[in-house]
Amino acid sequence: MTNSAPSARRSSEATRAAILRAARDRFAAQGYERTTIRAVAADAGIDPSMVMRYFGNKEQLFDTALAIDLRLPALTEVEPAALAGVMVRHFLDRWEGDPSDDALLVLLRSAVTNERAAGRLHDIFASQVGPVLASALGPDAAARAGGLVASQLLGLAVTRYLLKLPEVVALTREQIIETFSPAIRATLVGAPDAEGLDAGAGGR
Repeated sequence: MTNSAPSARRSSEATRAAILRAARDRFAAQGYERTTIRAVAADAGIDPSMVMRYFGNKEQLFDTALAIDLRLPALTEVEPAALAGVMVRHFLDRWEGDPSDDALLVLLRSAVTNERAAGRLHDIFASQVGPVLASALGPDAAARAGGLVASQLLGLAVTRYLLKLPEVVALTREQIIETFSPAIRATLVGAPDAEGLDAGAGGR
């Protein structure tokens, strides 16, 4: 009897984890609209009522399964000219591990066709990328550049991992960092109050 509570807790945690894994797989493969509670439950090997018990409905399941921390590095100590390369390398490190299991890519795939997913993606970048850029560049520069930087990084994700354009897939990590970082840097250089970003960047 003394072990019943911890055992039940472990069982509950395992069930919850299984539902979230199944939900991410379904959302990744089918997007938000085509994913159903019944299909997620079948993949997790449980009754659909259990999914409802843990997460209420599909919207709440989606929100929980795709709760995303971008895990952005602190940029306050990064040399201005290196900011773009640090950002590109960070997202490549994240995506190159296992793109099929990355919640951000799952969300991006769903955002193409679902307004709720698109809104969630916007909120994530606004609430996480914006403050990090503001700490390095100042609030005015971050406000101008944040959305454009997000569009550039997400464009890379779409072409390399979702559409898998051969020309982009063929590039090595270092080739992407070398060729893509200048575009990010150019966006940041054009931001008000972003003095010094072009220092050491080819003498521009």
